Amino acid sequence: MGSKSSKTKLEKENTSSLDSDLGNADEPKKASQQIMRHELKEALTALERPSGRLFFSGLSAGLEIGFSLFLMAAMQTLVQNDLSHSVSTILVANMYSFGFILVILGRSELFTEQTSLAVLPVLSGRATVKGLLRLWAIVYVANIIGAAAFAGLIAYIGPSLGVIDRQVFTGIAQNVVEHPPQTILLSGILAGWLMGLLSWLVAAGRDTISQIVIVWLVTTAIGIGHLHHSIVGTVEVLAGVFSSSATTWGDFGHFLLWTTLGNAIGGPVFLALLKHTHARADDQPVTTI
Repeated sequence: MGSKSSKTKLEKENTSSLDSDLGNADEPKKASQQIMRHELKEALTALERPSGRLFFSGLSAGLEIGFSLFLMAAMQTLVQNDLSHSVSTILVANMYSFGFILVILGRSELFTEQTSLAVLPVLSGRATVKGLLRLWAIVYVANIIGAAAFAGLIAYIGPSLGVIDRQVFTGIAQNVVEHPPQTILLSGILAGWLMGLLSWLVAAGRDTISQIVIVWLVTTAIGIGHLHHSIVGTVEVLAGVFSSSATTWGDFGHFLLWTTLGNAIGGPVFLALLKHTHARADDQPVTTI
């Protein structure tokens, strides 16, 4: 009982120490140490959440992120015969950001955010690797389940409403899976890096409008670059699987393996380690939860 009380007290001290150092909200630009403290607080809050709440938050994110594909497919169906390929690509890429805005501003747990964000407390000595792996596993599984469910829904409802050509789902899925493993891996690393930067930049934003603009800019860049994102890509590939035999479950497995690995490398290595090296506060206490 005493051990549990001490742990709770320690967690509160971790959070309160971060709260006290968040800086002056009136400053035009946040210092990197201030952003780091904010990110640590967010990560610690996620690590301390019960498994059930984490799962349903992750499930919500997996479902909500699917609206990106719904709008992408609807936009491509709408403009594919009327506009040039380059203009169509730019318009469709802008639709890619919609699901991310819903997830990130709605505070749902998304795996590609947590791959970098949740590493920060481990690097600073505030959390354990076991706690990190628990968070990753719950959020990842919940995201995939939600994304798969939404893929099945829009593969049916989009063509039924007449707003999406079924072949558009096939085309999008094939564009995702037709690459060799090394290409998907490196693409996933870049996407993971950008998602880590996105979390950092959103923390630097002063208001909701600036945060929306940041999410839109970064995720549209992922869309234009056709970079591989494990959760949005799950919706894209499975909608193709559910729509025609051109995309198979083997294609999905090929995509998911290499994209997940790439995303898991990109965030921690290129963001968490680098930002932690230069932005950590010199007086951060070293504790574990």
